[in-house]
Amino acid sequence: MPNILYTAFDIVPSPKGASTHILHNLRGLVNGGHGVHLITPNDGLLPPEDTIEGAQVTRIPQDLSQNFLARAVHFGRSVLAHLALHPGYEVVHFRNIWDGFHITQNKKKFGYKTLFEVNGLPSIELKYHYPGMDADLLAKIKEQELATLHLADALICPSNVTRDYIASLGLNRKLVTVIPNGVSPSDFPLTPLPVRDGREPVLLYIGTLADWQGLDILIKSLPKILEHQPIKLRIIGRGRSRQRKMLTKQIRKLGLEEHVIVQPAVPHHEIPELIASADICVAPLALNDRNVTQGACPIKILEYMAAGRPLLASNMPIVRELVREDVDGLLFSPSDPDDLAHQALLLLKDMELSQRLAESAAAHVREKFTWHESQKKLLKVVERLVIGD
Repeated sequence: MPNILYTAFDIVPSPKGASTHILHNLRGLVNGGHGVHLITPNDGLLPPEDTIEGAQVTRIPQDLSQNFLARAVHFGRSVLAHLALHPGYEVVHFRNIWDGFHITQNKKKFGYKTLFEVNGLPSIELKYHYPGMDADLLAKIKEQELATLHLADALICPSNVTRDYIASLGLNRKLVTVIPNGVSPSDFPLTPLPVRDGREPVLLYIGTLADWQGLDILIKSLPKILEHQPIKLRIIGRGRSRQRKMLTKQIRKLGLEEHVIVQPAVPHHEIPELIASADICVAPLALNDRNVTQGACPIKILEYMAAGRPLLASNMPIVRELVREDVDGLLFSPSDPDDLAHQALLLLKDMELSQRLAESAAAHVREKFTWHESQKKLLKVVERLVIGD
């Protein structure tokens, strides 16, 4: 019988950063000697039962005709039903409130400890995915979040900003362990920067098309860059039809169709080659409560750095936790397309600067932000729960 149940309302495997994070957590827990059972939703294509990274996997069927909240509620009920049928877990590790609320409410009944992995909270994030969402519903979700946070035996999160936000909700900071995301250096071999030699440089963004990512700012910066330097912007990511339509509309309105390529998300193993083909990699995170108040730890930034590519990112606390300004990358004023363009042109015109930043970033990530280090920190938290410290 596995001693850890790990639940996640995320498709695993998938191109999303959440899937990458989950897979590395699984590997760390299994390599640490724990039996692990992962429960996730099924996309209709993956097998209902599976083994990944040495962990047993059960995928819950979804009715894809239902809306997000209906599917989330169904997932939570399915996890609770699993717990009722399979008592004996020592730790239940969860990533969201949809099942986490039920998990924490029933911990004494089933005799397990609870670990809440707080990467994002729906009371903050859902309004960006569903702009017309009812305010009363969001308030109810916030109540459920607070209850789940306060009932959890331990919490982990990916940034100090997130820990500060959790503490602001009345939680004891000592219950919250910061475990940044990471990279596997072997997945990102260092390669020389692309030779310019008259070639049109490539500015690369990889990630979701979510509104908090700041892609509108990136698009607005392009005409200012193009006044001085031909460039191609490549955007690769998963997004809802609304987000993709808005992006396409903005590109067309600014007359940038010839300069911007928008492509769907790709499997994670294809990302290193894409980054290696870029001249500059960008994380244009927007100034909003998701990034500034709640916090995050963008995997894209760590992977850009690990691959040894010049980094251009928003100057905000969640970025500065990972990047030393003017040492590992150039940071621009958040939501300022003029400053983004200015910093991009500095990198495009100065190959020595680009090379210095890229080399420093790659060394910094390999020393400070690996999945191996994250796994060790996670194991310590789990072991404290198991022994009752």
